[in-house]
Amino acid sequence: MINVAIIGASGYTGVELARILCNHPQVRLTAATSRQYAGQPLAQVFPNLRQKTALLCENLSIDELCERADFFFTAVPHKTAMDIVPKLLSAGKKVVDLSADFRLRVVAVYEEWYQQHSSPELIPEAVYGLPELYRDKIKTSRLVANPGCYPTSIILGLAPLLRAGIIDPATIIADSKSGTSGAGRAAAVGSLFCEVADGFRPYKVGGAHRHLPEIEQEINVFLSEPVRISFTPHLLPISRGILSTIYARLQPGVQEEEIAQLYETAYAQEPFVRVLPGNSFPATQFVRGSNFCDLGFKIDQRTGRIIVMSAIDNIVKGAAGQAVQNMNLVCGFAETTGLESAPFFP
Repeated sequence: MINVAIIGASGYTGVELARILCNHPQVRLTAATSRQYAGQPLAQVFPNLRQKTALLCENLSIDELCERADFFFTAVPHKTAMDIVPKLLSAGKKVVDLSADFRLRVVAVYEEWYQQHSSPELIPEAVYGLPELYRDKIKTSRLVANPGCYPTSIILGLAPLLRAGIIDPATIIADSKSGTSGAGRAAAVGSLFCEVADGFRPYKVGGAHRHLPEIEQEINVFLSEPVRISFTPHLLPISRGILSTIYARLQPGVQEEEIAQLYETAYAQEPFVRVLPGNSFPATQFVRGSNFCDLGFKIDQRTGRIIVMSAIDNIVKGAAGQAVQNMNLVCGFAETTGLESAPFFP
């Protein structure tokens, strides 16, 4: 049993972490920080947690936090995390960071897309927290950089094809749709019900989304020459879920049975990746509230392209659930602990 704290518990990722951790048999949730709601019960801020936790939201110093817990989730904005994480590590704690501050391996790339990095010395030791690719490194890490939601859906969809070298990576196009919880809980006009309901729109078009360098970083791990891809996110009028549809040109002569075997082999032992049978395609409603990623594909014989489809819950496998999966690996727990629940339906 370990003591765990959530730094930044007042957002959607924070409450999802609390929901999962309250049911985790190997942890005690001992602190949840929030400046906005300091002094209020966490279950008052988020009534879904009634009778699950008696914790108060608190605005604690790092020293006070380190007295409360041994393992930390930093669910805070970019820039804030890079100022907190070094202090936690210096105190001998272990961290899963849910911001982007430690995801990008090249400091200059991070600073191009975000801001100046104040803790660049930690970037080389941070492990990118996609267990399906980096499980062994995660197990021995003290700092895990939890992936973004869009990158999780896209990288898991592409990895078997890239590893086998059966697509032209220069032709990759990722078209992704996300529910509004991906925009966070802070009040913003673009997330208001009347702005979102009954509508569907792209945003950050033309290579402008900050998840793009993260996606390309992980795609290029499989390649001898780096490539750039086209990625366009869209906002769906739903609360949870991401559906990514990924297109790429197949190498000549590749058959559907070969691709099916690639996916089955790649993910046969993965507890949270479900490869769907032929002509069954992923849908957000079938992963809602779960840590699953559902994958399917279809070959467009007319164009010679493969169409890969990937569905996740953006605040579970795309954030809090994957963070707990990473904690389980770091702490030596069974990887699925606390994450076994079936998806919500309907």
